[in-house]
Amino acid sequence: MPAYPVTVAGQQFDLRPGSLGIAAITSCTNTSNPQVLIAAGLICKKAVALGLKVPAYVKTSFAPGSRVVSDYLKAAGLQSYMDQLGFNLVGYGCTTCIGNSGQLEPELQAKIAKNPYPLAAVESANRNFEGRVNPLIKDTYLASPPLVVIYALAGTCDIDLTTTPVGTDKNGHPVYLNDLWPDDQTIDTLTQTFLKPEQFAENYASILKQNATWNALEAPTTKTYQWDARSTYIAEPPFASNAAQPKQPHFTNMRVLAKLGSSITTDHISPAGSSVPAPPLASTCSVRV
Repeated sequence: MPAYPVTVAGQQFDLRPGSLGIAAITSCTNTSNPQVLIAAGLICKKAVALGLKVPAYVKTSFAPGSRVVSDYLKAAGLQSYMDQLGFNLVGYGCTTCIGNSGQLEPELQAKIAKNPYPLAAVESANRNFEGRVNPLIKDTYLASPPLVVIYALAGTCDIDLTTTPVGTDKNGHPVYLNDLWPDDQTIDTLTQTFLKPEQFAENYASILKQNATWNALEAPTTKTYQWDARSTYIAEPPFASNAAQPKQPHFTNMRVLAKLGSSITTDHISPAGSSVPAPPLASTCSVRV
């Protein structure tokens, strides 16, 4: 397949199949592992020192599941380096893995929407269902947070990291995976120094007071769910409106909402994220380290 020329942030790029549209450190599960997040932060620190940058067409984000993550990354002096590479904090909890990454970089989003191309995404999340991350993304790969940073720097997942440089430093020299990957001793030292049980106790002692906007929302206190006729998310089925109904009514002229094969995900049952027209999606696979 020929190169796909795009202009993003005033820069010209020739994308290839496997080029990344999204690179996200996310999920409430693996971001609870401090070693992998500190490793990701150390890679960012080394990359910044070498002058490496994430290509402008890659949308990056960082959404840990706990505020404690921010505490120890800031204390270890690593969050600032993540910010410089674009892995800025966007929130805590579900984002990319539930389809809440938003659109791609604007120029790329507009072009891919008109002229589909097999872009990929890499995320440290739990799910890589078809179309889950973004309807314009063909394939989604799962990786550890450190590898998310590495692939983001490379700008593609179509790369052999054992033989191909991730990028070039400010002096034009190739930078390989081994040049960026931190040693276990450094990771362990930072973890033991900046992560303490007290951080979790203090954070979760006030967790119900941390979001005034959420706490201000009105919530029903009834024992059963109160159906909202205005809801566009969940609606009361007609056959459930009369609990005293002796038997299920007979349905005619029904239309098929979804006809599924043997590979069914929760996204088929209850789609998450945005719902927009998109070209056919390819299959997905996973990468674990």
